[in-house]
Amino acid sequence: MELMTPSDAIFLMGESREHPMHVGGLQLFELPDGAGRGFVRELYDQLIAQRDFQPTFLKRPATFVGGIANLGWSYDKDIDIDYHVRRSALPSPGRVRELLELTSRWHSSLLDRHRPLWETHIIEGLKDGRFAIYTKVHHALIDGVSAQKLMQRALSNDPADNEIRAPWSLPKRKRTRRPSSPLNALLQAAGSVAALGPSTVSLARAALLEQRLTLPFGAPRTMLNVKIGGARRCAAQSWSLERIKNVKKASGATVNDVVLAMCSGALRYYLLEHNALPDAPLLAMVPVSLRSEDEADAGGNLVGAILCNLATDTDDPAQRLQTVSDSMRNNKKVFSQLPRFQALALSAMNMASLSLAAVPGWVSSTRPPFNIVISNVPGPTQPMYYGGARLNGNYPFSIVLDGQALNITLASNADNLDFGLVGCRRSVPHLQRLLAHLESSLKDLERATGV
Repeated sequence: MELMTPSDAIFLMGESREHPMHVGGLQLFELPDGAGRGFVRELYDQLIAQRDFQPTFLKRPATFVGGIANLGWSYDKDIDIDYHVRRSALPSPGRVRELLELTSRWHSSLLDRHRPLWETHIIEGLKDGRFAIYTKVHHALIDGVSAQKLMQRALSNDPADNEIRAPWSLPKRKRTRRPSSPLNALLQAAGSVAALGPSTVSLARAALLEQRLTLPFGAPRTMLNVKIGGARRCAAQSWSLERIKNVKKASGATVNDVVLAMCSGALRYYLLEHNALPDAPLLAMVPVSLRSEDEADAGGNLVGAILCNLATDTDDPAQRLQTVSDSMRNNKKVFSQLPRFQALALSAMNMASLSLAAVPGWVSSTRPPFNIVISNVPGPTQPMYYGGARLNGNYPFSIVLDGQALNITLASNADNLDFGLVGCRRSVPHLQRLLAHLESSLKDLERATGV
């Protein structure tokens, strides 16, 4: 048995039927030239034949005294590969709409804690001939950045490379530094603020105050900051990275600033559509990876949290972009001045009230620490292939929580940015309309910057 880090245990302890704690990804592939009708079946057969599992894919919560506790990991040495890797087909007419409906159902269901906490679904039946792979992994095992890095290692930039590499069988990369000891893992866990010592907590509090001085006084309550149910709806779409870079060049902002301003405008449109736009600006929590390069595809969680003013209270897209850019620059400066374990402590303070969301009445009686999580995950920067099939779409799907009914996560994919939206099916009506609002918001930014 292996002891869990506190941050990994928190993801398991916080899970319930209403709060699945897995991250997911949907990849769309275009069949290679000359591929036969059996291409997807052959890919599936090659995947399930690979049974040399890396330790992360063997983990399940350890059982104590006949019950499941969130204290340690056990390793399953006899995995039922047919359970974890499944082949499915879409109903007619086989549109992306049917694919996302199926993905929404999978993303709503809990992973079986009596088995290693991951699933992969191979999906065929799209009317345009493409196929898809949806994978979900519990956040206690791996975070979104690590999942993206692992996915990229399974792919190839060579269209002639026909090898099918299973993510669970990839050998671990050699590291140039020694692995963290359990004590260091404890110190680096975002949920362990108290373990960092009075001086560190004081420094983190000072940094938190400095960060807060650059923001409005707290996040306003919105229709997105409510208790949630267990059903999810997923939406996905790609945007040209060139369009976003053109706005970046014209404005002097960063790509991430433009993405955040694009999301800000979309949220403003959506809330106006529902007569629910607050007078005060929305705040976003923007995760930032604190991993070094040699830790890129390791398991566990090393993520910081920056707060950003989205300036949804102004109808001027240029001003929104400027405010977003200033907010991110100022708050990144706060983080850059902290050692990593203090940055984790500050992040924990930013997210601390989320741990109280399950307390009856907490969400309805307190102001949210932020209104939405918007995460930009590094993905492949060049065209990638899987057994010769071109990766067309790379859509990440994350977690929503009580008080945080909508999540926007995006990943780079060669010349595109691929957006994955997840919302509580009950609390976020007509989620797919946000895709049209994202396009409208980007057009607003293009006009405002003269692109």
